[in-house]
Formats: sequence, structure tokens, C-alpha cells
Amino acid sequence: MLDCSGEVKKLIGLARERGAHAQQIASEDIVVAQWVRFKCRYGCKGYGKHFGCPPYAPSPDETRRMIGEYATALLIRFDGVPGHGAFEADDIPDDFHPYFRDLIIWVNGTVHFLEKTAFYDGFYKAFGFGGYPCIWCEHQHCVAEESDGVVDESLRRKCRHMDLVRPSMEAAGMDVFATAKNAGWDLHTIPCKDMEYGKIVHSDVHSVGLVLIA
Repeated sequence: MLDCSGEVKKLIGLARERGAHAQQIASEDIVVAQWVRFKCRYGCKGYGKHFGCPPYAPSPDETRRMIGEYATALLIRFDGVPGHGAFEADDIPDDFHPYFRDLIIWVNGTVHFLEKTAFYDGFYKAFGFGGYPCIWCEHQHCVAEESDGVVDESLRRKCRHMDLVRPSMEAAGMDVFATAKNAGWDLHTIPCKDMEYGKIVHSDVHSVGLVLIA
């Protein structure tokens, strides 16, 4: 097995250059749970609308088996929301997904960059998990959302950004809060105004991504 200690230090530095904080964790500290997918299926407006989300994303069982093939991972934390500064619930539009585009690109773009860096450095197993529904299709809906009829895995062949799309941690069944806690990060849910979905009451947002290395 390749010694990944030097690679981990390099990736942590590259994450820092992108404004993120990265920390090495053991793969056994990544928590996968069945209930996470239920949160996607019941309650998330992005379900079935993005190729990085369920039901296109790996099942928790698939995720567990995959993680079992790794020993070392990098957990990446992104603090704040670029592009807006401080904001309150009333500043967020009803269609809030595009509002957070800069944040989603920051998270998923950094994860993709670190994964590809590790891959070309010889860690060919490297694979990343981002956060949030995919938003690479600027000014367009995902093909998954545009397509009528049965939700079918074969639709993925029509993805406009196959090279960039990765499943989010939560989409693959990872308990992000518990995993972050194992890394020493105490994250909390953000209350929403009148419990209205998407209307978070403050901009102190912490997002998390993951790169499996070796």
C-alpha cells in the first residue's frame, strides 16, 4: 500500500488554499446509517431530481462496503456561504437551490479537485463525496428533473457533467453530523423561520465533504 501521509499533508494544504479546513480520519470513523436515506426520500425537495442524489446515489449498504475497502480519508469543512455575506431567512428566495450555487460549487468543486489530485499522485482509489444537490448545470435543470416517467439509472448516461458529479455524503447514507463529531467537529442543525423548509435563520453555515484516499 502507498504511504499516504505525505499526500494527506498536501491535500490539507490545497484545501486550505481554497478556504476549507481538512482533517485526516480513519475510514472506520465514517458513520453510515439507513435512516439518512429516509431523510432524502421524505422531506427533501431534491429527491430524484439530481444524479448526485437518491435514488441515483449509492445505497447505504453499497456505501458501507465501499468504505470498507479504504483505511484513510480526508474530511473537509467549509465555513460560511460565499457570494452573499451575512443573510437572514427573509433574504432567501423560495427557490433557494440557485441562491446557494456559489457554496455548492465551492464544496463540490474542492472535493473533486482533491480527489483528482490524489488520483494523479498515484492514489488511484481516491473518490470524493460532496454535499447538497448537484448544481453544475447552470441555468438548466438536471436531466433527471427534466425527464418524465420512470426514474431509471440509465438516465445517467445523459448527464451533462459526468466527470464532475459525485454523490453527496448524505445521499450515500453517511451521517454527516456523527462523522464530523468523530473528527472533533461539533456541528448543529440550523433552525428555519417558522420551520419553513430552506428558510434558515442565519448564515453561520458549515458544510462537509469527504475524500476517500487509500
